[in-house]
Amino acid sequence: MDGRCGAVVLLKARNKFRTSGNLIITREIDVAKNQSSWFINKKSTTQKVVEEQVAALNIQVGNLCQFLPQDKVGEFAKLSKIELLEATEKSIGPPEMHRYHCELKNFREKEKQLETSCKEKTEYLEKMIQRNERYKQDVERFYERKRHLDLIEMLEAKRPWVEYENVRQEYEEVKLARDRVKEEVRKLKEGQIPMTRRIEEIERQRHTLEARIKEKATDIKETSQKCKQKQDIIERKDKQIEELQQALTVKQNEEHDRQRRISNTRKMIEDLQNELKTAENCENLQPQIDAITNDLRRVQDEKALCEGEVIDKRGEKESLEKERKSVGDNIVRFDNLMNQKEDKLRQRYRDTYDAVLWLRNNRDKFKQRVCEPIMLTINMKDNKNAKYIENHISSNDLRAFVFESQEDMEIFLKEIRDNKKLRVNAVIAPKSSYADKAPSRSLNELKPYGFFSYLRELFDAPDPVMSFLCCHYHIHEVPVGTERTRERIERVIQETRLKQMYTAEEKYVVKTSFYSNKVISSNTSLKVAQFLTVTVDLEQRRHLEEQLKEINRKLQAVEAGLIALCERNKHLEHKDNELRQKKKELLERKTKKRQLEQKISSKLGSLKLMEQDTCNLEEEERKASTKIKEINVQKAKLVTELTNFVKICTSLHIQKVDLILQNTTVISEKNKLESDYMAASSQLRITEQHFIELDESRQRLLQKCKELMKRARQVCNLGAEQTVPQEYQTQVPTIPNGHNSSPPMAFQDLPNTLDEIDALLTEERSRASCFTGLNPTVVEEHTKREEEIEQLTEELKIKKVELDKYRENISQVKERWLNPLKELVEKINEKFSNFFSSMQCAGEVDLHTENEEDYDKYGIRIRVKFRSSTQLHELTPHHQSGGERSVSTMLYLMALQELNRCPFRVVDEINQGMDPINERRVFEMVVNTACKENTSQYFFITPKLLQNLPYSEKMTVLFVYNGPHMLEPNRWNLKAFQRRRRRITFTQPSQ
Repeated sequence: MDGRCGAVVLLKARNKFRTSGNLIITREIDVAKNQSSWFINKKSTTQKVVEEQVAALNIQVGNLCQFLPQDKVGEFAKLSKIELLEATEKSIGPPEMHRYHCELKNFREKEKQLETSCKEKTEYLEKMIQRNERYKQDVERFYERKRHLDLIEMLEAKRPWVEYENVRQEYEEVKLARDRVKEEVRKLKEGQIPMTRRIEEIERQRHTLEARIKEKATDIKETSQKCKQKQDIIERKDKQIEELQQALTVKQNEEHDRQRRISNTRKMIEDLQNELKTAENCENLQPQIDAITNDLRRVQDEKALCEGEVIDKRGEKESLEKERKSVGDNIVRFDNLMNQKEDKLRQRYRDTYDAVLWLRNNRDKFKQRVCEPIMLTINMKDNKNAKYIENHISSNDLRAFVFESQEDMEIFLKEIRDNKKLRVNAVIAPKSSYADKAPSRSLNELKPYGFFSYLRELFDAPDPVMSFLCCHYHIHEVPVGTERTRERIERVIQETRLKQMYTAEEKYVVKTSFYSNKVISSNTSLKVAQFLTVTVDLEQRRHLEEQLKEINRKLQAVEAGLIALCERNKHLEHKDNELRQKKKELLERKTKKRQLEQKISSKLGSLKLMEQDTCNLEEEERKASTKIKEINVQKAKLVTELTNFVKICTSLHIQKVDLILQNTTVISEKNKLESDYMAASSQLRITEQHFIELDESRQRLLQKCKELMKRARQVCNLGAEQTVPQEYQTQVPTIPNGHNSSPPMAFQDLPNTLDEIDALLTEERSRASCFTGLNPTVVEEHTKREEEIEQLTEELKIKKVELDKYRENISQVKERWLNPLKELVEKINEKFSNFFSSMQCAGEVDLHTENEEDYDKYGIRIRVKFRSSTQLHELTPHHQSGGERSVSTMLYLMALQELNRCPFRVVDEINQGMDPINERRVFEMVVNTACKENTSQYFFITPKLLQNLPYSEKMTVLFVYNGPHMLEPNRWNLKAFQRRRRRITFTQPSQ
C-alpha cells in the first residue's frame, strides 16, 4: 500500500508445537478511514482473537524479561525480588507455574482468614461458656438481691421524714438564738453614743493646739534665722583677723629669707674669687676642638644616612605588612565563600561531603589527579548565570568526583562505597582532553540571534572537569541567549539547527525525526540555582597564596636589613656620644675663667638688688595691730546682739514645748476613747455578723424544711394538699410553714434516727452490691446463651474441616510449584554464574524468602560483583553503575535464553552504558547463546556497534537507513548496489 494512505504490518511466528504450520498475523491500516483490519493466516478476525493467539505463544510485551528497551533498563534494576520472580515465571516457566503461584497466594490468604475466624470463634465460645457458668450462680442470687432492694426502698422512703424532723428542731434552736443576738446588738448601739460626742469635742481642742504650735514654730524659725546671720558676720570678722595675722607672718618670713640669701650670695662671691685666683692660664686647645668637630660632623652624616635608610626600611615593612593583611583578608574571604559551598553540599548530600573530607586527608593514595565534586570545583564568572549550568548538568554529576585514572576510581569506590557505605558518584575524564575543543560554529555567527556566550565560557573549572563536561554535556556547543533570543525562537530553531540552547529563563531542546525529517522542539522553564551562586575564583586564590609567600619572603629580607641598620645606627650613636663628651670637656677647659668672671659679676648684681629691697617690720606690725583692735570692737557688739536673739529663741522653745505637752495629753485621751470606741464597734460588728449569719441560717433551714417536706411527700406519693391517712400517722407535729404531716405507720418498725437508718442502708446496699450485674431477664439470657453455645460449636467444627482441606490443597500445590521453581532458579543461577565467570566477575541468582509460608514474599535475588576486592552485592539502582546494571541485566536475560518458551526476545540499546570491553564480551555471549539450536529468536537493536565483532551465519543484520537524502522506493535497485560494491572491492587491491 501507499505509505501515505495506509500500511500493512505482517508478523510470521514459527511454533514447533503447532501441527497446522506457522502463524501469520496481518494488520492493514487505512489512514483515510482511520481503522485497522486484522487477519490470521489470511482469514479476517478481531483484535481480541489476535491478542489471545499472542498470549498463547507466551509473547508478553510488558514483561521486561522478554521486551527490554533502553529506557526500561533502570526499571529492570528497580524490580523488586517479588516482581522479578513473577516476570521470570511468566517468561520461561511452564504455563501452570505462575498459576500455581497465584493459587498458593490465594490459598494462603484464605487459610489466614480461616485461622483468624477459627481463633476468634474459639475464643468467643470459651467466653460464652465461662459467662454461662457464672450466670448459674447469678440466677440463684437474683432473688436474694431483690429482698435487699425492697428493704433499701423502705429505708429510703423513711429517711426524708426523719431528716425533716431533725432540720425542723435545728430551725427552732437557730430562731431563738437569733432573737437573743438581736437584743444584744440594740444595747451595744445605745452604749456608743456618749463616747462619739466626747471624741468630737477632743478633736476640736486638738486642732486649736496644733494651730498655736505652728505659730510658735514660725517665730522660732525667724529668730533662728537672725541668730544665724549674726553668727555668719562674727565668723567673717574672725577670718579678717586671721588674714591680717597671716599677711604679717608672710612679710616676716620674706625678710628673714632675704637676709639669708644675701649671706649666701656673699659667701658664693668669695668662693668664686678664690677659684679665679687659683685658675691656671688657658691652653691652646682649638686644633683639638676642630679635629673632634670634623669627626663629629662625619659621624652625624653617616648617622643621618643610616637613619634615613631605617625610615625607608620601616616604611617598606609597613607597606608590605599592609599588603600581606590585604592579601590575607582576600584569602579568608575566598575561604568563607568556599565554606558556604561546602555547607550547602553537607546539608543536601551528607555522604558526598564526608567523602570530600576523606579525599582531602588521603590524596597520597592516588596516582593521578582526583577532583572534588563538580559543584565545588566549578567557579561561575557571574552568579546570575549559575542557573544555566545547574539546569544543564544533572544533580548526580554535579556531586560526582572526577578521576583521570580507572584504577584510582576503583580504589576510591572500594573505600567509600564498600567500606564506609556512603552513596557517592564518580566519573572518569576522557583520556584526551576536550577542555579546549573549539565549537562547531563561531559565537559571532550566533550573536545576531541574541546569543552572548557558550556554556563553557560562563565558568572556570579544572581541566579534567571541563574535559568531562565538554565530552558528555557538550557545553562548548550549547549557546546562551537573552530575552531577545526567546522572542525570535522559531527563527533561531529553523536557521541555526542547534540541538540545545538557552534563553533568559528557558531551555530549548531540538530534535529532528529520522523518518519525517520534522523538527520537534521542547522547552522547559529554568529552575532557580541552588549550589553555584557562590563564586570562588580558585585561580585567583592560588595567585593570592603565591603573592602572600612572596610578601613574606620580602618581609623577612626587610626585617634582616632593618636589624643590621639598627645595629649600625647604635654603633654610630655610641661614637657620636664619645666625641661630644670629648668636645664638651675641651670647651669647658677653654671657657672656665671667663665663666668664673661672668658668675662673679652676676652674683654682685644680685647682691645689690637684694640689699636695696628692704622692709620695715615694726611699722607693719603696728598697722596690723590697729586693724585687729577695730575688728574686735565690732565683733563684741555683734556678740551682744546674738545673745539677745538666743534668749528670745529659748523663750519661744519653752512655750512651744508647753503647747506640745498639752496637745499630747489631748491626743492620748482621744486615742484612749477611740480605742474604747473601736473595741465596742468591733464587738458590735461581730454581734451584727453573728445576727446576720443566724438569720441566714434560719432562712436556709426554713427553706430546707419546706424542701424536705416536699421530698417526703413525693417519696410517699402524697400530693401537696393531700393529708396523711389516720392509720399511717403516729404523731402530728407542727412545722414552720403551718402544714401538718407525719411519717407513715409502715415506718414504725424501722430505726428512728438518721445514723441508724444510714448504717442500715449502707449495710443493705453493700449486701445488694455483691449481686451486681443481675436483672429480671437473667434467666432468659441464660437460656438463650445455651442455645448460642450449641450453634457456635457446630459452626467451629465446620470451619476446622474447611481449614484442614485448605491446608491439604496448599501442601499439594506447593509441591507442584516450589520444586520445579527451585530447579528452574538453579538452572538460571548455573548459567548466570558461568557467564559472569567468563568475564572474570562473579554473580549469583537464588530464590529468596523470609518465611516459607508467605508465598507472596517469595522473590528472585540477583547478586553480583565486578571487582575481586569487593563482596557480592544485590543488584540495585543505587549500588552499581549504569554500565554494570546493563551487563547484569543482559547476562540474566541470556541465562533465561535456553530455558525460554517465548518465540522471541527484544533488547533495545542496552549496550549504550557499557565500556568497550564489557560490550564486546556481552555481544559474543549474545551471539553464542542466540545462535544455538531450538532457542528463541533474538532481536538486538542498537544505534552503534564496536569494530571487529564476531558474527554467525545464523544471524541477520538489518541496517535501517532514513533521512532527507534517501532514494525513493521506486528507485531502489538492490542488484545495482551489489554490482557497484563488487566493482569497488575489485579495484581496492590495485590502489
